[in-house]
Amino acid sequence: MARYNRWMNERLYAVCATMSDTERKRDRGAFFGSIHGTLNHLLWGDRMWLGRIVGPPCTYPQFGADMFERFVDLVRERESTDAALSRWADEVSEEWLGKPLVYTSVVDGKIRRLPAWIAAAHMFNHGTHHRGQLTTLLKQAGVDPGVTDLPWVPGVSTID
Repeated sequence: MARYNRWMNERLYAVCATMSDTERKRDRGAFFGSIHGTLNHLLWGDRMWLGRIVGPPCTYPQFGADMFERFVDLVRERESTDAALSRWADEVSEEWLGKPLVYTSVVDGKIRRLPAWIAAAHMFNHGTHHRGQLTTLLKQAGVDPGVTDLPWVPGVSTID
């Protein structure tokens, strides 16, 4: 899932880079307003969960609102976060996945305790969910995001 996460982020950021800043930031009525807002939220979500899993805690505003105004900064931070997520995924153990994860939510301040494997699965599911929204926003903007299915991740399958 970490490889898929990174692959899709690279592909979607490349597509978004072809758009003007005005188009990326246009309010399209989505949950996070714009394509840019959705990209910020995706990054925030990964950083929030990665911070809970390996630290340090993510301290950006709730839901990633306006984390990075400039697209170039968002690209750099996405690449950095994907690299950190990949390093974690390469080293995660079955033992860790079987333990509980305890953290304090920045959204409501409550202490949460859940199996680590659920936290990891949710982190990747959250990204997939919002990238699905992002592909819809791109299509509505007249931009084709291309194939997004897991079997076409490089190194996972081949096409004969």
